[in-house]
Amino acid sequence: MYDTEQSPGPARIELPKSPTGIQGLDEITLGGLPGGRTTLVVGRAGSGKTLLGMEFLVHGALEFGEPGVFVSFEETPGDLVENVASLGYDLNDLCERNLLAIDHVEVSRSDIIETGEFDLEGLFIRLGYAIDSIGAKRIVLDTIESLFSGLTNTGILRAELRRLFFWLKDRGVTAVVTGESGEATMTRHGLEEYISDCVILLDHRVDDEISTRRLRVVKYRGSVHGTNEYPFLIDETGISVLPITSTGLSHTVSSERISSGVERLDAMLDGEGFYRGSTIMVAGTPGTGKTSFGASFVNAASLRGEKCLYFSFEESSDQIVRNMQSIGIDLAPHIESGLLEIHSSRPTMYGLEMHLVMLLKQIRERQPGVVVIDPLTDLIAIGSTKDVKVMLTRLIDYLKTNRITALFTHLIHTREEMAPSDLAVSSLIDTLIQLQDIESAGERNRGLYVLKSRGMGHSNQIREYRITASGIQLIDVYVGPAGMFMGTARLMQEAKERAEAQARDEEIAARQRELELERNALEARIAALQNEFASREEESQRMIEAESRRQKMIDAGTRAIERLRKADDDKKVQATRGETGVER
Repeated sequence: MYDTEQSPGPARIELPKSPTGIQGLDEITLGGLPGGRTTLVVGRAGSGKTLLGMEFLVHGALEFGEPGVFVSFEETPGDLVENVASLGYDLNDLCERNLLAIDHVEVSRSDIIETGEFDLEGLFIRLGYAIDSIGAKRIVLDTIESLFSGLTNTGILRAELRRLFFWLKDRGVTAVVTGESGEATMTRHGLEEYISDCVILLDHRVDDEISTRRLRVVKYRGSVHGTNEYPFLIDETGISVLPITSTGLSHTVSSERISSGVERLDAMLDGEGFYRGSTIMVAGTPGTGKTSFGASFVNAASLRGEKCLYFSFEESSDQIVRNMQSIGIDLAPHIESGLLEIHSSRPTMYGLEMHLVMLLKQIRERQPGVVVIDPLTDLIAIGSTKDVKVMLTRLIDYLKTNRITALFTHLIHTREEMAPSDLAVSSLIDTLIQLQDIESAGERNRGLYVLKSRGMGHSNQIREYRITASGIQLIDVYVGPAGMFMGTARLMQEAKERAEAQARDEEIAARQRELELERNALEARIAALQNEFASREEESQRMIEAESRRQKMIDAGTRAIERLRKADDDKKVQATRGETGVER
């Protein structure tokens, strides 16, 4: 017999990690930076190296109870305090509470050249004192190039770098060392990335006059990590990193249905509207009312008490509110109550990835139940079709994971274009509603149909809709002998059919009157015949009765004669019998 029981594999050792507290970065690194080890943050000027290091210390002190030391080789403590204050961090308060220590070490290149020697013992003493003074668990050295700017001997440089990193590791602190990018190498010296346990590359690029910040974890010893480039944002709250789309389609779904805000559109969607957490696209040519459908959707959600976010790339918030009031939708009370927020910005204000970061940042902070983006098409102006699809894939994945119902509007440039193929995202959409500008009989009308709606039955008919002072109104499909009628043609056809129906009704009424007259005449004739028949029947009955009486009289006479005849015969017989007796 064979032993089918498998022997357990080697126990997996989890690498201790120090969370950064930076939104998104801890997700990419699966928990934070390597605890008790050194992480190198590399980037060009203005990429956000110093800010990342400072946030690592501030979050560690305030959120994780780990005091930190910031050692600057360039900026003075006063400059650091002023610069970080714009993010809402009070470094002086942290220093007074012994949660943070700031030390400025000025290294003069001329001094190194004059002595010809380089010794880190003095730096180690200062670092050790700063660490011990507050019991620091974290430390940031900003920037490493300033410390070794006077060294040209690669051998000495590598040895001193190793010595510094080993010293930090022996002290048990989690260290972040910033460095400047080199021309042909990742760092200026091309050595730091090999000695560090973790390397994070920050990039601030400009393409077509649009800037984008990106972050990439180049290596992470002892731990798996995200390896792609991730856009990140620096704003008034600090750094926000956008993680990539989740690797699996494992988000939960809901069977709850919510209204589109247009009652008869809900009827077309199996009578109940959209699934919660689904993605909807309303696509149409200019003037078909895409924004009106988006406003109807957030209006219905706000009336249900749900938080809503409306992102507009073409109209300002005030303009949207004013325009929607003309069709009976008042968004102002929802904005005042805080249930609705409208964010308007030009697509060209940021790069594509930056827009995505801004969207997700607002969604994370607001945690809405409904999101509207109007329109998606404007994003094409700042990115290729491939980039837009990648961006929307990330966004839709995040929305689905958090069960947020999203409605996107999409501009179709020509009436010949029947689907939003230029974005190449129709496969990511759960419900796709097509709005058409239909021209006939010298006028333009609007038609709507549901191209697809996953997981539910939906109407396959084109419905005419009107944008009125009372909102969007869908009209029953109207198909005549020559096809579908809309607008004035529909009214004329309806009037024509009403006239024809009225004529038919009048003709039917006339025929009914004729039939009534014929029926009355026939009934009169029938009555006359019946009277005549009754008279003849009565006369016949009298004749029959008279004949019956006569026949009875005849029968009585016949019987009387028969009696007389019989009596006479009897007399004859008796007479005959008498004569015979005499002869005897």
